[in-house]
Amino acid sequence: MTGVRVIYFAGGCFWGVEEYFSRVPGVVDAVSGYANGTVENPAYEQVCGGDTGHAETVRVAYDPAVVSLGTLVGQLFRIIDPLSVNRQGNDVGEQYRTGVYFTDEADLPSITAAFDAERRRLGWPLAVELLPLSCFYEAEEYHQDYLRKNPRGYCHINFDSLEDVELVRDASVSGAPAGEAAGSLDPSRYAKPGPDDLKASLTSQQLAITQHGGTERAFAGEY
Repeated sequence: MTGVRVIYFAGGCFWGVEEYFSRVPGVVDAVSGYANGTVENPAYEQVCGGDTGHAETVRVAYDPAVVSLGTLVGQLFRIIDPLSVNRQGNDVGEQYRTGVYFTDEADLPSITAAFDAERRRLGWPLAVELLPLSCFYEAEEYHQDYLRKNPRGYCHINFDSLEDVELVRDASVSGAPAGEAAGSLDPSRYAKPGPDDLKASLTSQQLAITQHGGTERAFAGEY
């Protein structure tokens, strides 16, 4: 997919962070791993030992035409305690520190704006790192999609804030025609096909359901 951007979030145990962001509309991939440490390609046991300097981190690939970087950073603040040092939930240690790691300095204005907004909201300095990404190693396979494989697995995150995600509505970003923001389209630009065209392009059942208020018999559909 063209136009996909990447950002890295450390928010405590990566199981919940990965699952949370994988559910955000516009996120196309979320991968658990280890970031900004000093040991090359570390094992989970090494990171847990606290001697590698790595933070449990999730690589988030997203479509900026759907969800903005500022929104994603704002959602990170919704699922962490941004004032806690080396601790999130029941997990304690340097590997559980929080952070936002970027690979493109052009992303900094959006990130710092979200940081400033959170700082103003709390009235206190944040204990969240904001640094360039120095390295990232994907975690072992059993960590990937952990909560989907283990629905009752440990997670320190509340998923309720997913309901508040704000999606991009700027026509210049979303690709809507000039002068039309997403969600406020001009109906006159999109004419309904005529009866003959509808009959030619729809099955008899589709025509009955979409044009004449019909319904399909329960459990009879393709899906």
